Amino acid sequence: MKKYMTVSATQTETGATGVLEVDVVNAENNSPIRDAEVTISPMEQPEQTVEQITTNLSGQTEQVRLPSPPLEYSLTPGSSQPYSEYTITIRASGFATVTITGTEILADTLALQPVRLTPLEDEVGPSSPILIPDHTLYGEYPPKIAEDEVKPVAETGEIVLSRVVVPQTIVVHDGPPSDNSAKNYFVPYRDYIKNVASSEIYATWPAASITANILAIMSFTLNRVYTEWYRNQGYDFTITSSTAFDHKWIYGRNIYQSISVIVDEIFDSYLSRPGVKQPILTQYCDGQRVSCREKGWMTQWGSADLGEQGYSPIEILRYFYGDDMYVNNAEQISGIPSSWPGYDLNIGTSGQKVQQVQEQLDAIASVYTAIPHITPDGIYGPSTAAAVREFQSIFGLPVTGVIDFSTWYKISHIYVGITRIAELS
Repeated sequence: MKKYMTVSATQTETGATGVLEVDVVNAENNSPIRDAEVTISPMEQPEQTVEQITTNLSGQTEQVRLPSPPLEYSLTPGSSQPYSEYTITIRASGFATVTITGTEILADTLALQPVRLTPLEDEVGPSSPILIPDHTLYGEYPPKIAEDEVKPVAETGEIVLSRVVVPQTIVVHDGPPSDNSAKNYFVPYRDYIKNVASSEIYATWPAASITANILAIMSFTLNRVYTEWYRNQGYDFTITSSTAFDHKWIYGRNIYQSISVIVDEIFDSYLSRPGVKQPILTQYCDGQRVSCREKGWMTQWGSADLGEQGYSPIEILRYFYGDDMYVNNAEQISGIPSSWPGYDLNIGTSGQKVQQVQEQLDAIASVYTAIPHITPDGIYGPSTAAAVREFQSIFGLPVTGVIDFSTWYKISHIYVGITRIAELS
């Protein structure tokens, strides 16, 4: 059952606030929706509007500051709810209205609420409200059922991938494996990881703690992909949303900027042990209500504490999983027009890679019209840098005007999304 808190009391007593941005796109073609009306209300008082704003050319609202519980509630385990919750209603001409209940706001943190609106002519009935349940560190969820961290694929003769590949899409079964009534969702890999991390750790934690947990989540997920764990059992999905079997993925939930940036920086990484080809199935627990340290698993609250002590991500991981754990990189990233060249593109850079990314940016600028159009001439000049800076600003990346690893693959991700390359391949 959803728990409730009084936001106004929290604000009066502490003055703590977090920040919310709502990003609205067309579910049909991923294009931004301009002039969508966004109404924000406390979850326990949906009739009380605290903000009403509209989206800009890029389908984004201004960043709104909202009351939240104190920061320390999310930095140490306890019984107090560390986030406030809001109901958000999104209306746009020609689209079915969407209501999201339970958007979570943490103190001193930017929450990003993605919204996909369906054109009215495609809507078969009224939209069902989206309910975001409690965060896993606050609510009650089934503990993980222990599994071997390395699957005996060679002995069983199961069909597995020949190399570690970052998939374009994760098929998420929204329930336990045996629940045939649960819906399957096709989710871009990075979006899946950001959703899970936002559901299972707090975005207020030290960057090293967030990074360590994201690496564990990605390695676990890529093990499911590599071994085709569920498909080899006759299922038609990659992973489930059940905490007993996998990770908590929540349809329609908000993510956090601090988590999003880290995922974009390391999304091709996973965890390895010497002599083991497959990504390690890195299991963990919260370490408070559920104990798992004796199993050699990471504890989430323990990782937060180590981050506060100054441990690096790999030091945190080795503290829990052992000194023979190391970070590896996938050999292939699926669903992209072209791989990152291995070096940053900046003013003065030229060549085929520059032209490729210019072509993608120019196509994106046709949809995200705040981005200036550029001529794909293969020369990285001031106009290309200006387009890159606007792109980075829109999509939550550090605004540098330089195309690094994160920016290259974010451009590819958005380009594929708006041109539907995946459906044509």
